[in-house]
Amino acid sequence: MAERSNNQAVIGIIIGVALGAAISWAGSDGGDSWGGVPVFALCGLLAFAINWLAFIPSAIAQTEHYYDLVGGLTYISVTITAVLLSADLDLRGTIVSAMVLIWSFRLATFLFRRIAKAGTDSRFDEIKTRPVSFLMAWTIQGLWVLLTAAAALAVITGGNREPLGVFGYVGIAIWLAGFLIEVVADSQKSSFKADPNNEGRFIRTGLWAWSRHPNYFGEIVIWIGMAFIAVPVLEGWQWATMISPLFVIFLLTRVSGIPMLEKKADQRWGGQDDYEAYKRNTPVLIPKPPGQ
Repeated sequence: MAERSNNQAVIGIIIGVALGAAISWAGSDGGDSWGGVPVFALCGLLAFAINWLAFIPSAIAQTEHYYDLVGGLTYISVTITAVLLSADLDLRGTIVSAMVLIWSFRLATFLFRRIAKAGTDSRFDEIKTRPVSFLMAWTIQGLWVLLTAAAALAVITGGNREPLGVFGYVGIAIWLAGFLIEVVADSQKSSFKADPNNEGRFIRTGLWAWSRHPNYFGEIVIWIGMAFIAVPVLEGWQWATMISPLFVIFLLTRVSGIPMLEKKADQRWGGQDDYEAYKRNTPVLIPKPPGQ
């Protein structure tokens, strides 16, 4: 069983690196270079390198405490590197850089505070004692950063500068709406869980009365907005970076987001009348006003 698990982890690592290499190659098409190496590709390498380095002490200590924090720091490091090594940024590139930095700093600090309070992350209970499987998790995080930020990196490093235009302004508006939804949803849930009177209960107020996962909806909207901003400056193989919002949607709705939380919630509150009514009347993702 252990050998099979290790083999699967090795395959996952190879696939993750291969996908990262592919998107790095595509995103580099026609973009800026530094020392003869495409800046986009350097950012891709950095995304994996940071997580592999963080894996070493984490594996030794068998802890996941810094996993989410490192994820946020990877976004910040990759974005700053892209800015410093690319040609002078225009307004689009400057705005995109600021958006990624603001989003990643907020997310990293929020998730780090959450795990510091909880003391553990159940996602890693089984794998943090298995080095190869644990390494796969860190590799996937590097890939997550690269694929999610791909469209933003294409804007920053692409070398094609155009006025913001309609797509740019629409994208900014969409991004701001998504960011606001995510921040408000996270804040509402944190406040709910901090109230001792809510011990053992599930949240169904505020944005959580409109959607069972409004924070994930906001996250998806953020990267759709980023893709809109990127559209006018993409050329050639750079169009592959439009995988960004599609990857986020797939990840949150099919892999590690909604499916895991829905299963956990069903195990905890399944069969309770109020919870079953909440599930029937509240969309899993796309918000709908209560009672409609």
